[in-house]
Amino acid sequence: MAFLTEPIWVRTPATSANLGPGFDALGLALAHYDEVMARVTPGGVSVEVTGEGAGDLPTDESHLVVRSMKAVFDELGEHPAGLELRCHNRIPQARGLGSSSAAIVAGILAARALVVDGVVRMSDEAVLRLASRLEGHPDNVAPCLLGGFTIAWTQSDGARAVRDNPAPAVRPVVFVPTERGLTEVARAALPDVVPHRDAAFNAGRSALLVYALTKAPELLFPATEDRLHQPYRASGAPASADLVARLRADGVAAVVSGAGPTVLALVTDGWTSPDVPGWEVWPLEIDTRGATVTIGTRSGTLEHAERDPVAAGWAG
Repeated sequence: MAFLTEPIWVRTPATSANLGPGFDALGLALAHYDEVMARVTPGGVSVEVTGEGAGDLPTDESHLVVRSMKAVFDELGEHPAGLELRCHNRIPQARGLGSSSAAIVAGILAARALVVDGVVRMSDEAVLRLASRLEGHPDNVAPCLLGGFTIAWTQSDGARAVRDNPAPAVRPVVFVPTERGLTEVARAALPDVVPHRDAAFNAGRSALLVYALTKAPELLFPATEDRLHQPYRASGAPASADLVARLRADGVAAVVSGAGPTVLALVTDGWTSPDVPGWEVWPLEIDTRGATVTIGTRSGTLEHAERDPVAAGWAG
């Protein structure tokens, strides 16, 4: 068994999935990051968590980053004697900003980098497939890995994704509440069957959203209309539904971020956010790099982490 002796540092961006009509398919990477340091040790598993989730998240082998790392070690047939992890979380937990996807991606990339020939033996396409399998769907892990705006889908052999760069004028603003949400609860609110007219409506809006995000931001408002999931989830997250309705009444392209309860507004240069009591308002940049990896001893944070550029698309 051959492992690097140096620590691995991984930075993973927050993400917003669905973007309105693109349920389980469209995603956007946001410039707000979790950071993980991982190294191989002579034995045992040690996990330190600071920032979001400190005191709540497990600090043993059940931690999601550790479980994701072990999935890679299983696939590669390499198992280190022990692991040390330091996780500094900035992405809010259970708010619809991809915290679990960030942890999964960090674990997979850290484990792959720790194995001496891991990058050769586990392709970027395999990373996406494993991350999607662990998360259950690819809509958040794709932008976390690739950065930018992504379109993800699943076929017989696993997840695939392609990316594009949003138009320079597009600015994401997230409205983060104090309360948490659960993806399982939000998914349980969805019906097994939807009217054909609603499915056709969302297909058209999803196609329009790709064009609006990348070429015509002035079309973002109609492009973010949705009939497939947000109306069914509204009763379970009334504050989020109300804020989306209020913003859209003012002509803002607002949607629920992922399964919520965070609300995402896609605005253009010059927009001023209203003061919304009970919500933190974060104007963010779009992350265009995706997850980054640094190998070796370093101090401070991963603000300038570097890694080889990822491919423009992981469609295989």
